[in-house]
Amino acid sequence: MNIDVRHILQLTTIPGVGPGRIKNLVNYFKETELIFKVSISELVKVEGIDKGLAKRIIEMRNQNLKFADEQLLKAEKVKARILTLWDSEYPDLLRKIYDPPIVLFIRGNLVEQDRYSIAIVGTRTPTNYGKIMCEKFAMGLSKMNLTIVSGFARGIDTIAHVSALKSGGRTIAVLGSGVDYIYPPENRKIVDSVISNGAIVSEFPMGAKPDAMNFPKRNRIISGMSIGVLIVETSRTGGAMITAEFANDQNRDVFAIPGNVDNVKSQGTNFLIKHNRAKLVEDVNDIVEEIRSFIQPILKSEPSKPKVEVNVFEAKILEVLSTTEPMHVDKIAELSGLSITDALVHLLSLEFKDLVHQLPGKLFVKKF
Repeated sequence: MNIDVRHILQLTTIPGVGPGRIKNLVNYFKETELIFKVSISELVKVEGIDKGLAKRIIEMRNQNLKFADEQLLKAEKVKARILTLWDSEYPDLLRKIYDPPIVLFIRGNLVEQDRYSIAIVGTRTPTNYGKIMCEKFAMGLSKMNLTIVSGFARGIDTIAHVSALKSGGRTIAVLGSGVDYIYPPENRKIVDSVISNGAIVSEFPMGAKPDAMNFPKRNRIISGMSIGVLIVETSRTGGAMITAEFANDQNRDVFAIPGNVDNVKSQGTNFLIKHNRAKLVEDVNDIVEEIRSFIQPILKSEPSKPKVEVNVFEAKILEVLSTTEPMHVDKIAELSGLSITDALVHLLSLEFKDLVHQLPGKLFVKKF
């Protein structure tokens, strides 16, 4: 086939010519240039193209050159590439879903390792428990050589991306806007790191704003690029539930972390588990064992942590701390028999040793 991305971009602007009809046109003519040269009588031979639509294609095929050229220019300015469904670099897993995007805009690079990806999604307003679990799973999976895919939204998505980067792994951010329109704005500070260690991906044209209607469409790409999807925290009506539904439809493994039955942020994950739409997972190995046959070519063991020496006071603090329930410094001091001042000193030392994580409000948890 001889595919010109400019022709594909032009076709996307013609009313009534959606992804399915573009695929039919390309598969029939084999060369995109022919689509813009043939007569009405030839166009109507293509499945889904009636006489009225054929006439519209002919009328508009020379009117959309400016749009295509502008898209290519805007992409060049941010060093983005535009892949079509027929390019060899197009993600193979995504290509096989029911409705793959005809065009993908990419900043960064997709590599062979990205065939072995796990998506991690969840609420934009996670609890401390959700934040801890997301970091635990994202870092653990990343250290095993799996690429972490998410939607670059606030909350769980951002934590998943950042945790993968902290682990020295790869991450792919799928946007509900153009790849040149970074949203939320606070994530601009990690854009370069994501591009250097993965990619920013979107099916939406350059300059597209993050309209609400874009995000459900984006979610099918998140699951479509991944072997499995992990839902960390979500309400019953959260966007992560849409991703889980797409994943099930695409025959992907869906995993969910159980949560507090009285917390609205856990209602979605608990519902998925209860109704056998997701597998309950408590640690990274639960996921790895489920998908081991798919990821064996790149799988590596999570490196064991070197033994860290702690003094007697630090040991007392570690004994009272939990890995999931944050504890205030006052309570830590009380349970460990230390003064608040001494407790803070030793907690700071434990932070430096990467054994304790501090949360806002002088709350602390033990690292997993």
